[in-house]
Amino acid sequence: MSNKTNGRPAPTLVLGEILSFAYETFSSNKVRFALTALGMMIGTASLILVVTISLTGKEYILKQIQSIGTNMIEVEYTSGSERITNTARDPLTIDDMNAARAEVPGIVAASPVVDLSERIPVGNGKERDIHILGVNPEYRTVRNLVISSGRFFDNQDEQAHNKVAVLTQKMAESLYGSADDAVGKVIPLSGLPFTIIGTFRERVDTFGQSEVTDNTMAIPYTVSRYFTDTLTVKQIYFSVNDPDMVVPATEQIRRVIQARHRPESVYNVSNLTQLVSLGAKVADALTLGLFLLSFVVLLVSGIGIMNIMLATVSARIREIGIRKAIGATNREIRFQFLSEAILISLVGGLAGVVIGLGLPFSVRFLTEYRIPIPGLAAFVAIAVSSLVGILFGTLPASRAAELDPVESLRYE
Repeated sequence: MSNKTNGRPAPTLVLGEILSFAYETFSSNKVRFALTALGMMIGTASLILVVTISLTGKEYILKQIQSIGTNMIEVEYTSGSERITNTARDPLTIDDMNAARAEVPGIVAASPVVDLSERIPVGNGKERDIHILGVNPEYRTVRNLVISSGRFFDNQDEQAHNKVAVLTQKMAESLYGSADDAVGKVIPLSGLPFTIIGTFRERVDTFGQSEVTDNTMAIPYTVSRYFTDTLTVKQIYFSVNDPDMVVPATEQIRRVIQARHRPESVYNVSNLTQLVSLGAKVADALTLGLFLLSFVVLLVSGIGIMNIMLATVSARIREIGIRKAIGATNREIRFQFLSEAILISLVGGLAGVVIGLGLPFSVRFLTEYRIPIPGLAAFVAIAVSSLVGILFGTLPASRAAELDPVESLRYE
C-alpha cells in the first residue's frame, strides 16, 4: 500500500477503498440494496411534501380566507336583551357607519347592506324570486369581489341615483346564457327599470353562508331607499388597511356602535380572525399527521438499513478478520460499515428529493394551482436521510469493529 502518512493510509486512499468495498457489496446484493433504498426514497419524498405543506399550507389557507373580504369587519344587529316587557327594535343605521368611519382610525372602506327581495318576470309568464342588496361602491372592495363582465357601479352612479344593477355571474348565466350577454339588459323592479351594467362573483365560494346568493342583484344604496321607508340597514361592512389593525379596530367599532344605541341592544361585531386561527390549527393538525406518517416510513427504512448491514457484517466476517490482520483499526472498520449505511440512505434520499420536488412541480405544470417549492425542504430531507443512516448504521458498524480478528479468520 503506497501513499502512507505515519504508517497509515492517506485519507484519499481510505475513502477510495471504502467506496470500492461499498460498490462491491451493493453489486452482490442488488435487490436487497434497491428495496432498502426504496423505503428511504419514499420516506424522504414524503418528508419533502410534509415540509412543503407546513411552509405553504397556512399561507394558502390565510389567502383563501382573506379572499372572502379584505381585512373585513362585519357589524350586524342581533336583538335586544331578554326582558319581560317588549322593547322596540334598535337596528343599525347609515349614521352608525359614518360615525365609526369618522372615529376609528385605519378604516379605508365601508358599506351598508340593505336586504330586499323581489319577483321579476323571466318570460313565458313565469316569475323568479331574486335577492337584492342595496350597497355602496366600496362594497366591491370590502368583499373583494371579482367583476366577471362590465363594471361595478361607482360614486357617480350612487350620487345621481342611477337605476343600475350588477348581477351574480350564476344569475346572469341562468337568465341570459352568459355574463357578457347580461350587460345592457333591463330588469324591472316595482315598475322601475334597472339597467344591468356588470356581473360579479365572490372570489372564494362561501356556499351560501354570506349575504351573496346565486340569485343576488346589487344596486346603489341611495336607490334602494326607494323601496323601504326606514333608514335602517341589515349589516355594515368595514375594511382596514392593515391586517394587524383588524382586532383593535373591531373593538373600537364595537364601542362606537354600542355608544350610539341603548345599552340592552346587542350587536355582533366580528372579523375573520377566528376563522384564520381555525384554519391554522387545521393546517397544523394535518402537518403533524403527515410528519408522523413520514416518521414511520423513515423508521421502517432505518430498520431495513440496519437489517441489511447486520446481514452484511455476518457475510463479511472473514473479510473483516483479514483487514484487521493487515493493520485496519477498529475505527476504520467502524467507519467502513457506517459509511455504507449512510451511502444507502443518501442514494434513497437523493431519489426521494427528486420525487418530492417533482410532485409539486408537476401539480404546478398540470393544473392552475401554484404550489411554492421551498428549497429548505431538500436540505432537510438530505440531512434527515443522512441522520437515519448514521443512527441505524451505528450498531452494525460497532458490531463489525468489535469482532476478534483471530476468531474472524477461523470463521467459515
